[in-house]
Amino acid sequence: LRYITMKAKLIVPNKLSEITLRQYREFLKVQDTVEDNYILQCRMIEIFCKINFEAVKTIKLSEANDIGDILADMINEKPELVKSFFLNNIEYGFHPDLNDLTLGEYIDLDTFIGDWENIHSAMNVLYRPIKQRSAGRYVIADYDINNKELLLDMPMDAVISSIFFFFLLATDLSIVMSHYLQQETKKQQVLPQDLEAVGVGMDQYMNSLKEILAGLKISLN
Repeated sequence: LRYITMKAKLIVPNKLSEITLRQYREFLKVQDTVEDNYILQCRMIEIFCKINFEAVKTIKLSEANDIGDILADMINEKPELVKSFFLNNIEYGFHPDLNDLTLGEYIDLDTFIGDWENIHSAMNVLYRPIKQRSAGRYVIADYDINNKELLLDMPMDAVISSIFFFFLLATDLSIVMSHYLQQETKKQQVLPQDLEAVGVGMDQYMNSLKEILAGLKISLN
């Protein structure tokens, strides 16, 4: 989105696909340390519009507020799962079958998806270079832990959408498990305390995902 101010022509991103994980992570650090709202607005424009901080301060206040509103709406976007994207002229695809994850891949995914400082390591598990496409399907490259730094420049809509994917997946699983265990309890094949234990486990997992989203400053509403 091109935005012409009195001082300069800016390209203002208005979709998460137009910013990178690296930019978003930098903004989160600033958001956690800067208390002054106007300084925060300056830094947000600096980071996402890729212009010098001193140049941002020359923008008319009303124009800066308009740009800030555009960026705020972008940050609150909740995109559908991004199946593929291009990075450095290489097409990356979301893992087509998560049931095929190795133990090591799952450990890295589970460890880092809740750590926004290292979440690119989790994205490195989920998104791999596509080696081959055929009949609407694709084959991804083997997991390479050394590729994780490249994922810092992946589009942010892929990051956010994959996190929401897991949240919704966990929500659906929680509903299915609850209904199943209730039916089994009626058949007296599952004891009430077993139902309670599973319920607590699912609640903990859901809370963990909520904390991930909160850590990334993503609203569930």
